[in-house]
Amino acid sequence: MGASRGLGLELARQYLAARDEVFATAHSDAGVQALQGLGLAPLRLDVRDAASVQQLGERLKGEKIDIAWQVAGVMCSRRDARHAPSLQEFDRVMHTNVLGAMQTIPVVAPLVEATQGRFGFLTSIMGQVGSASASNAWLYRTSKAALNMAVASARHSYPRALFALFHPGWVKTDMGGEKAPLGVRDSATRLRVTLQSAGAADNGAFFDEEGARLGSW
Repeated sequence: MGASRGLGLELARQYLAARDEVFATAHSDAGVQALQGLGLAPLRLDVRDAASVQQLGERLKGEKIDIAWQVAGVMCSRRDARHAPSLQEFDRVMHTNVLGAMQTIPVVAPLVEATQGRFGFLTSIMGQVGSASASNAWLYRTSKAALNMAVASARHSYPRALFALFHPGWVKTDMGGEKAPLGVRDSATRLRVTLQSAGAADNGAFFDEEGARLGSW
């Protein structure tokens, strides 16, 4: 979910290059066109919209999925805890970053369980509570901490699937900017390798950009 640009688009490209069957989603016309440019038939999805998620479930009915990725996410303003977020911004960030995952997991996870597959979620080390060293972008930090808990909890309901959280690093995407040291291709490759290499003991683990397990969410 969220394959229309950045890491999501690159993950779709790499799995397609590996000759895998790819179900890719996008919520905008531009995203649909980007995926069509790869030769895919993208599925429309707005993770914030329950009806849209339900339609995705209907489109995927009867399918089995080996590997799923939840990539959709947005950034907030970079303001710190001296500034309260507006209700509009709070709803935009939390609905996309948290509600989006909590709505798609019940639809997608059973399809992953059917193959005893793997479900990866893009989060951020900025949402790791124990390592918080500043309050900049504190709404984004809060949303990622909530996402981490949602995934850590949800894995217990789908014991035949492997769930894992990933901090992809500071990546040259629309969110990361041009000054980021890590390219999209390299980051996506590491994500794919790390998820594929994860074993049963890694269920619910939180990995950094190098593929190393972080001590906690």
